[in-house]
Formats: sequence, structure tokens, C-alpha cells
Amino acid sequence: MGSLAVALSNLLVTSGDDGHAVIGNIALCVVAASVLGFVMKLTKQPLILGYVLAGVVIGPIGLRLITDNSDIATIAEIGLILLLFMIGLEIDLKKMLSAGAKVIVPGVLQFPLCLGAGYLAFHGMKAMGLSVGDSVYAELYCAIAISMSSTMIVVKLLFDKFELDTLPGRITIGILVFQDIWAIMVLAVQPNFADPQVGQIALTFLRGALLVGAALLASRYVLPIVYRTVARVPELLLVISLGWCFLVALVAALPQVGLSMEMGALIAGVSLATFPYNVDVIAKVVSIRDFFITLFFVALGMTIPLPQGNVLVIASLVAFIAIAVRFFGIFGVLYSLNSGHRASLLATINLAQISEFALVILTLGVSLGHIESDTLTTITWVFALLAVASTYGITYSHPLQRGMSVALNAVGIRDLASVKEESGGDNSHPIVMLGFFRIASAFLDEVLRKHPHLKESIKVVDFNPEVREKLTSMGVACVYGDVSNADTLHHANIHHAQLVLCTIPDAFLKGTNNKKLVDLVRKLCPHAKVLVTAERTTHARELYDVGADFVIQPSVLAGESVAKAVELGLSGDLDVLRSTAREELGLRNEVLA
Repeated sequence: MGSLAVALSNLLVTSGDDGHAVIGNIALCVVAASVLGFVMKLTKQPLILGYVLAGVVIGPIGLRLITDNSDIATIAEIGLILLLFMIGLEIDLKKMLSAGAKVIVPGVLQFPLCLGAGYLAFHGMKAMGLSVGDSVYAELYCAIAISMSSTMIVVKLLFDKFELDTLPGRITIGILVFQDIWAIMVLAVQPNFADPQVGQIALTFLRGALLVGAALLASRYVLPIVYRTVARVPELLLVISLGWCFLVALVAALPQVGLSMEMGALIAGVSLATFPYNVDVIAKVVSIRDFFITLFFVALGMTIPLPQGNVLVIASLVAFIAIAVRFFGIFGVLYSLNSGHRASLLATINLAQISEFALVILTLGVSLGHIESDTLTTITWVFALLAVASTYGITYSHPLQRGMSVALNAVGIRDLASVKEESGGDNSHPIVMLGFFRIASAFLDEVLRKHPHLKESIKVVDFNPEVREKLTSMGVACVYGDVSNADTLHHANIHHAQLVLCTIPDAFLKGTNNKKLVDLVRKLCPHAKVLVTAERTTHARELYDVGADFVIQPSVLAGESVAKAVELGLSGDLDVLRSTAREELGLRNEVLA
């Protein structure tokens, strides 16, 4: 194995000019990532872990096939730019701000709260003889590092889990956006930590605001014309979108503007978010992004240094402090805003790692002479430890959240509201809806407009506090709770229900599925009719076999609607259907519009 490594290393070194060497390094990274990724898939482990391990194996502390990862790091930075561009494309500012205080308040408070708590904790460590560095700014830099989370890791995993559009997902992304703003402030102040220049900071923000304004104006008056012109040429649509991304990124990185290319890419994405073409752009960019992101994580693995002395001990303690201050700065704020255990804990779990920005800030700190390289080495290990740990944490966030919720209740930190108090022993709701998502939202709108007499018969059980607030304001009974928990349904008093309805497909149910819900409902209220949802025909048959009274198949209902539209289109009567549909849309007032 050693001789093979030497041979490969010699091949890469002697592969010709520098350009060929870069290509050889990238090729080796992709091969290593493929092998380790395949192993992770077989062993059912997170793919990100395989990519990081690939970097460790071929990097300076492994087989030493690549000892200078600067070329790979440069390529990987493109992945971060593309990722932030895609985040911007998916950010609906109206929807994000519709979460109101649950996004804005933690976004504003999280960084300063975590920074202050971390700074005090590191001073406490120093008093115990466990220092993060000898320089006067070491504690401050480490506190900054543990106050920022990794956009790269979080968005990648939430995207894969289809949780970006959930309430905890929107809160998570909102906090990450505010963290980017805080990071810009830190970068603006950093060269003058001893004497912060308020005027320079204000000037940086003014330039950023001007760039945002210019991008939004272009997206409103210029880009629509361009996109309409090229809409029928998909490959040109992609190229123009990427061109816009890198144009704004380059402008942002100009010294006269003073922002980062990553922030410019985010601004470019947000400016395109309301375009009708953004879904197509996302679909085309995602494969390119995934390639560069893979290189990013491999490069991360190659930057992990060999531990010396008590570095691992210090890094482990710093990682513990990072998680603790997240609980204080994220869960504490969200819980005080009545977000409930689920949204508060999931957002905290999602953000339990440190940011790539942190490594950039500490690297600059070393070059400015503020801190020593040992502090950077410690934080690099913290980054690696939390990157791996949070990958598992986010992957299994829902069972982890339920366990933490039980522990919080045990120590007296109660959930949003006591289910027993909300149910109040009321038996007057013959219709019980388990979970509330898009189909349920459309169903309730139909009921309220066309069958209002059924409103008083409906009770909803759901763990989204935003949904609960809207339903309560509409006069619809709602119990805050997890439908996968038998105790929740027991205390929600569904025993006397005549009809139990779950309109959520398995892909969006967390901790349970429609088959388990059928079994659970049959035990709690054996006389009730049970309606559940299936996306596939084979799954629908299975649900009927286990006792479902009716299975909703969204694909079948959509197929019937399409067939009707096609038939009317062929007969020349589609305009009637279109006008009826548009009139219907004007009347709808859904909870989840």
C-alpha cells in the first residue's frame, strides 16, 4: 500500500506543468471521494463524513498523496459561492419574514449572546489552566468562531431532507443569513480591534445596501427582459444565471464595495428568487454545485492537522462550549418567543457546528498578528469534530429532538402548552386531522368556504407553532403535539373521533408513517374511519390491507385534473376551465398559502 501511495504521489508531481498537477489533484480527490462515499452508502453513514475522510486519507496526515491542497481549496470555494447562490434562489424573503419575530429576533440576538457567553466561558477555561491561546485576542477570536454556523453543511443536509421550507428550516436559514451579516461586521472591524472605526463599518454597510438595491432594480427592470428572450434555450438560461451570480459576486468583492464574493452570490440569488425560472435554474445548478461541494469537504479533510499535546482535549472542550452557547443563544431565544420545543430544538440542532467563515476570520487573525497559529489549529479541529457530529445530529434530528424534549419536560422546561390543558376533555370534535400541511390547508379552506358548519367539528394535532397560531385565530381547534407520539394523541383526546384524517405523505412525516398511524388510531379509537395518504399505488394497497378506510392519492387526483384539462384543451373549452380556476384562486385563503 505504501509503495502504491508513493507511486501515485510521484505520478501527480511529475504529471507535467502546474495545470496538469491541478487536474491530477482534483482527479485524485474525486476518486477518493467516490470510494469513501460508496463505503458510507453501504454502511448507511452520512456522505459528508466519507468526503472528509477521503481528504484525511489522501492528505498530509494520511497517505500524503496531496500535501498542498491550495488548488483544491480554490476550486472548492466555487462550491461555496454556488451554494450561497442557490440559497438565495430559494429564499422567499416574504415567507421568511412571515415567520416574524421567530426569525428576526433570534437572528439579531443569537450572535451577540453566543459571543458573550463564549467569551466568558473561555476566560473561565483560562482560569482553570486550559487556554485556547496565549495572545490577548485568543478568547475573543474563539468566541467569534463558535458563534457562527456552517451554511455549507446545514443547507446541504436540510436540502437533502426536504426541510428547508419547514418552520425550523426557515428559522435556521434566517439565522444563517443574519450570521453572514454579523460576519461582515466582524471582517469590517477586525483590522482595528484595538480601535474600531465606526465610520468605516457604516461605509461598508452603505456599500452593501447599494449593491442590494442595484441587484433588486436590475432583477425588476432588466433581467426579466433577458430571461424572456432566452427562456426557450435552457443551456443559455443556465449560463446567464451563473453569469449573473458571478457578476454580482465580483462586484461585491471589489475594494470599493468591501463585501465577499459569497455574500455577492447570495444577493444575486435572492434577486432572482421571485423569477418563474428559478426552479429550472436550481435544477441545473445543483449537479454542478454538488461536484464543487464534494471538493470542499475533501479539502476540509486535508486541512485537519495532526494533534499535538493537549490540542484534542482543548478542542473537545471548545466544541462542548460551542454546543452549550448555541442552546443558550438559539433555544433560549426561540423558547422565550413561544416557539415550542420542536422548532426551538430543531433549529438549535441544525446550527450546532461552526462556520467556514470562522476559519477565514481566524486565518486573517493570524496574518494580522492578533492570534497564534496554535489557536487556528485548535479551531480547525473543533470545526472538523462538530462538522462530523452535526452531520449525524441533523440526519437524526427528529428522534434527538424528541429525547431532548422529554428531558426538558423532566427538569421543568415545559413545551409550548400542556396538551392536557388544550384538550380540556372536549369530546365535541368528531373530525381529527393528524398533522397540517399543504393538502390539509387546501381541505380546510374548502370547508370554511363551502361547508362552514363543519368548522366546529374539526380538531388539528400538529407541532408547528405558526400553524397553531393561525388556526387558533381562525377559531379552529388545534392541539400542539407530535402525531407520532401515542401519548400526545391520547392526551389530545381523540378517542371519540368519528373520522381521523392524515393528509401528509410519508416523505414529510417525521418519526412515523401512514401505516403506523393507521395502527395507532385503530388502538386509540377503533370505531373511527381512518383516511391516510399515499404517493404510490403499491403503498396505497398496503394501507388498505392494514385497515385504512380510504387512501388519498395526490398523484391520482392530479392525474384526473390533468386529464380533464387535456380533454377540454382538445375540445377548445380550456379557457372556461382557466377562468374558473383563476376565479377560485382569488377566493382561496389558505393557512399555508
